Formats: sequence, structure tokens, C-alpha cells
Amino acid sequence: MSTVVNGEAKPAWFDRALAVPSGAGQVSVDGVPIHFATWGKTGLPGLVLIHGSNAHKEWWRFVAPYLADQFRVAALDLSGNGDSGWRERYTGEHFAAEVWAVCEAAQLGPRPTIIGHSFGGFVALETAFRHGHDASGVILADFTVRPPEAYTEWGRRAEREGVQPSRGTRVYATFEAALARFRLMPEQPCPRWMLDHIGTQSLRQVEGGWTWKFDPALFDHLEMGMAQRDKFATLACRSAVILGEHSTDGGALAAPYMREITRGITPIFMVPGTYHHLMFDEPIAFAMAIKGIALSWQREERAVELAAALRSLAPVRPA
Repeated sequence: MSTVVNGEAKPAWFDRALAVPSGAGQVSVDGVPIHFATWGKTGLPGLVLIHGSNAHKEWWRFVAPYLADQFRVAALDLSGNGDSGWRERYTGEHFAAEVWAVCEAAQLGPRPTIIGHSFGGFVALETAFRHGHDASGVILADFTVRPPEAYTEWGRRAEREGVQPSRGTRVYATFEAALARFRLMPEQPCPRWMLDHIGTQSLRQVEGGWTWKFDPALFDHLEMGMAQRDKFATLACRSAVILGEHSTDGGALAAPYMREITRGITPIFMVPGTYHHLMFDEPIAFAMAIKGIALSWQREERAVELAAALRSLAPVRPA
């Protein structure tokens, strides 16, 4: 069954996902409060979900509930985004520390799986580079690493573009006026009711009206760095890449290169019919792709335990 709002049908997965309750938590990292949401029981294998630039944890609201039956799941607001605090300057090291602090505060257990979408893929890579020995693996969602000679820096805008650091975003007189301006970047087909749902979580009230929650100065000094390929190559944990079939995001276009450098062994595949924000296009398919990868990694990690369990079974003898 689906519901209809303003003539638009909402799929059944939407209401089902929203009906699954989530917990809320906060942890301080270098003096900055980091907010997160949780799903699933403690004691289950852990998954941490990392959003993209100018986004927040609600990007995962339609995916996390479909993982929570077999995993303990956490989605966080990185500093400078969502309900988390802002920093004077941002670094990959800061973001990795935030992710790992959330893994611990959310009780994701030993060796969680790290999943990052878009810019969150960069953060996931940074986290896995620093904590890979203690992680089950990292999944990059519509994010790829380029050859160093073809790398283009996204950050360091204050130096690269000569922009003046700014802490201001446009203020709209009314909530409705602000919400009407909410867009996905890059833009893609998306029903208005979904944009309104995510956009509602993206706004904060300030003097004179409403503005966006993200820190516009986040990329002024952040250096993402041309060493991403080398960091990926030296990860101490497993890796996989999930892509949107029709994605036009520049950071997701180096999949052929990643297939080449991993000799086609690393799982790299597309979810049919999806764009950059594949969690909005096909959230259940995206969730099942994550679940399949993470469960297979769990089986590998517990292979000895599995073999012992099977050996303990009494053999079935012919009648």
C-alpha cells in the first residue's frame, strides 16, 4: 500500500521506514558536539553511516531501518553539518575522529563496517585509513579515488579560489520560502514530497528568518588531498564500492580506474535506476547491497566459529 499526498503517491517503504523508531545520542570530539541517531539492538554487528557535503544524518532515514534487523546502525551529523557543532577549521583527521567516537558511543561493537556517501566516502576512507585494523570494512557509496595525476582538490577554497571565509548563508523570511529552495546537488529526479521531508531537517531558525544548517566555511581550508589513492591501496580492512547507475557526480567517475588498480577483485557495482543520491532512488536495493556486503564480511571474520558450529552438528544417518 502507498499513501497519496498532494496527488503524489508515497511508496510503502517510506511510511515503513519512518515507522521504525530510532535513538538519539551525542558525543563530544575535541570540544565539538557530534549528534547521531541509532537503530537496531546493541550486540549486533555494527554499521556507521556517513552523509555527504551539506547534508546530515537524515539522508539515511530510508536506509537504516532496513539494516537494523541484523545490525546495530548509527548515522551521524559530521561537524559543520546537521545538528552538530562547527569548527574553526576542518580536517580529515577531525572527521575520522568523529566517526570513530560515534562508533564507540553508539555501541557498534568490535570491528564495525564504515559506509560513506559522496563526500562521506572521503570521510569513510579517512576513517578506514586510521582505524582499518579495527574495522570490518569500508563501503564507498558513489565516491571513488582518482589517480594522483588526475586529482582535483575540492577543498582549500580560500586559497584555491581566493574566496573570503564566510559563516553566513542566505536567510529566508519564512520557513516555507526556504523549504521551496531546497535542492539536491547534483540535481536529479526526486519527488517534491521527499525533498520537503529532507529539506525540513536541513533548516534552522535564526534572527530574521530561516537558513541552512551546514557551515558554508567547511571547505575553505579543508584539504582532501591527492593521497586518497595511496590511502585506499594501503587499507588494513576490506573495501567495496556501490555506485548510482546514472550518477553525474564528479567524485564518482573513477570506478574504471579503481577496477584497474584492484584487478577487478574489489566489489564495484551499480544499483540500476539510481542517480547520485541512490538512497532516495532505491533505498531498499541500496540497503540490501550494503547488507549483503557486510554480512559476507561478517562470515569471513567468523569463519572459524562457523566451521566449529557446523562440525558440532550430529550427522544425519540414513534410515
